[in-house]
Amino acid sequence: MSNTATSNTSLASPQAAATLQPTAHAAGDRIEWVKVSLVYLPLAAPISDAKVLTGRQRPLTEIAFIFAEIRTRDGHEGIGFGYSKRAGGPGMYAHAKEIAPELIGEDPNDIARIWNKLLWAGASMGRSGLTTQAIAPFDIALWDLKAKRAGLPLAKLLGAHRDSVRCYNTSGGYLSMPLDQVLKNIEKSRANGIGGIKIKVGQPDTATDLKRVKAVRELLGDDFPFMVDANQQWDRTTAQRFGRVLEQFNLVWIEEPLDAYDIEGHAALAASLDTPIATGEMLTSFGEHAQLITAHASDFVQPDAPRVGGITPFLQIMSLADFKGLKLAPHFAMEIHLHLAAAYPQEPWLEHFEWLEPMFNERLELRDGRMIVPSRPGLGFSLSDQALAWTADKVEFGARP
Repeated sequence: MSNTATSNTSLASPQAAATLQPTAHAAGDRIEWVKVSLVYLPLAAPISDAKVLTGRQRPLTEIAFIFAEIRTRDGHEGIGFGYSKRAGGPGMYAHAKEIAPELIGEDPNDIARIWNKLLWAGASMGRSGLTTQAIAPFDIALWDLKAKRAGLPLAKLLGAHRDSVRCYNTSGGYLSMPLDQVLKNIEKSRANGIGGIKIKVGQPDTATDLKRVKAVRELLGDDFPFMVDANQQWDRTTAQRFGRVLEQFNLVWIEEPLDAYDIEGHAALAASLDTPIATGEMLTSFGEHAQLITAHASDFVQPDAPRVGGITPFLQIMSLADFKGLKLAPHFAMEIHLHLAAAYPQEPWLEHFEWLEPMFNERLELRDGRMIVPSRPGLGFSLSDQALAWTADKVEFGARP
């Protein structure tokens, strides 16, 4: 009798087995509420880089942020953001509002599938640019939620290679600042524990750039990590000639010497100069970064998670870059990129901008040239009252749990 009973159990139909144990899909949590907000962060003073000096853009006075807040039936929460400098913020917000209802009823665990669903919802507008940037707040919020549910900082959820990341400052070296102010900013940054300094170059007169670079290198000493950023404003000849002049300054990298989409030109520079080339911050998809990486067009890749569509495509870029032996230096948004850089196998760099600090209740810790990965679960930040006061518009979907 016992043998017969065992045989009957083992031969149970798939339908009967399904009644004994629910599928993963049936057992999953569900997104019940999504909030999308448009927030404008004012800058203390107008900011200019080489794009302003060449007449291509106006000085930067504010940054538009699109925040996504997600809550689920089981009480889990996540927050993420995207951003736009100068034009584009209202357009991103409009598209984010269009696709937000697609999240309602979805299992928040299915992040990659949700990302593809949101992408195809707006695919007639393209699969890069504004459409992917509008996905980023939701994707980042889902990863934040996943890490919070696990009780882990996002870096630990992804698998951290380190608990702190080398950190360099950019915000004190803009071309709108006189040289003496740049030097004062550098001294302040070093006193606060920064690990590297980057200044802007790319002025119409390269002699002026050279003067600033010499002064900064003299202040820093021969070995302190030092980078320059031309913000895409050189042509190939200028980049090649001035790149040779800059070899004497022992730079960590020359950033965006050419137009962001001039992959062939960047590849030629990377092959001919001893100084490493860094680029990628303006690219807005995994596909664009894949073209850059496979063409050997940079030594440092500089993806921006909010610009490429969130953490999901950023992880794809990381995997390809590591496979090709490249170094990583994510652009802007250190609150997100600290966790991603900590999970990169090779030692990366993190870009320090204090601009976003008023938006959040929490602060990141800088110590001995490195940014410390916080122990707080998820990304580890929450919106401040000031961010709520700067909110220009908001909309909610679904029912608040």
